[in-house]
Order: sequence, then structure tokens, then C-alpha cells
Amino acid sequence: MIRPYILAETNWKHVKDESFELAILPWGATEAHNYHLPYATDNFQAEAMVQESAKMAWEEGHKVVVLPTIPFGVNTGQKDIYLDMNLNPSTQLAILRDIITVLNNQGIYKLLIFNGHGGNNFKPLVRELGLEFPNMFISFCFFPQMFDKSKYFKEAGDHADEMETSLMLYLRPDLILPGAEWGRGEAKKFKVSAFNEGWAWAERQWSKVSADTGIGNPEYATKDKGERFFKDVCEKLSKLLEELCNADLEHLFE
Repeated sequence: MIRPYILAETNWKHVKDESFELAILPWGATEAHNYHLPYATDNFQAEAMVQESAKMAWEEGHKVVVLPTIPFGVNTGQKDIYLDMNLNPSTQLAILRDIITVLNNQGIYKLLIFNGHGGNNFKPLVRELGLEFPNMFISFCFFPQMFDKSKYFKEAGDHADEMETSLMLYLRPDLILPGAEWGRGEAKKFKVSAFNEGWAWAERQWSKVSADTGIGNPEYATKDKGERFFKDVCEKLSKLLEELCNADLEHLFE
């Protein structure tokens, strides 16, 4: 069945008479995820979450449209990991500028970027584009920050970890290698303590941090954990979509 809120699936016959309130842009990455997860893990997760949340918002009468997923992200720290694809932030800015130009010219003044990759940093891009397009309301979110992950998962991590493995066991189990193939996701820390404490920052060179490209032990991942987390994310995200659709851009503050 054609989903009218998914731009890649819908058609001109439907779209020409539609008036969308909010565009949603999933943005992921193409990169190694430990030994066992597919390179497009971030894309599969982001797209599934956005599509399910958009369905929920659409069924409540909100005119949302999901744009095709951008499959490449910032991977400057992984330049020596074979076939990890990189888009520089300046390239992301150019892509966003072109997309926003279309939306702005066609009267869709609300855009939510749904980030599926930790290396993407949209805040400075949104600041710059907000200055260029004063009629646009541009926002973004990053799903791992939506909940306290420790209430869902036993092991902490931030890449191909228990969370991502659980999600993929639920979403695409056909693309995951057997458990015996999973790396441990053990990661080295900086010798400079300030970087570990979080009040100073430097980019990690992935090949020197992790032997299997994972950061976080996936051992305790299960499909059930992934399903629970996925459904909670989608429920919360759908409420954000509804609020954005209802938002009066002239009266956003109280």
C-alpha cells in the first residue's frame, strides 16, 4: 500500500492537491558497525523510526511528509576504515541549503532533521541556515538522547553497542551475523583526562580506539529490547511531529 506521507512512495496525483505542514529529513551514515551489523545501520534505524512516527502523526490528521534518507554522514575520524563514507560538514550545509530552498519556495516552512548518526552535528548548520531563511523553522533531534538508555539496556556504548544491535535484531535480523561473530566493542580512552570528562573535545581516530569498529559491548542485545525501545522512540517522536505541525511560528514561546 502506498503511504501518502512517504515522499519516495507517493505520487504527483496525490501530492498536487496536498498541503504539507512539516517535512522530516532522516539523516544517517554509511560506516562499519562492529563485525556483525550492516554498514547502513544508522539509515535503517532512522528511516524506520521516522516512517512509523509519521504514520502515527498522519493518522491523527497531521500533514507530514518524510523526505528520502540522506545515507552519508560525517566520518572524518574513520577515514582509514575501509569504505566508511564521509560527508564534510560543509557538504552537509550545501545539501541542506538546497533542500531548504525547495521547501521555502514551496511554502513548507517547517523542517525536522532526524539524526541517526553520532558524528553528525547539525547545530551550527541550523544556526547558519536559520539566518539565511528567516521564514523557515529548522529543528533537529537525535534519538539516543530521547531516553535514559540504562533503563532499556545493560551495557553502555555509542556505536554498534547493545542498543543498536537490539534495534537491528528487531528491524533487520536478516542482516546480522550470528552472535559468535560479534566483537566485544572494547574501546580505548584518551590519555588526556579532560577529553574523557567531557569538558574538552577532540576527535577520536576510530582505528586506534576500537579493534572491531564497535564502541560498547553488544553481548546482551535482544530483539525484545529493541522492539521496546523502538516503540517508545516512535511514540515520543510522533508527539513532537504533532506539536511541530500545530506550532504557530509567530508565537513559539510562553
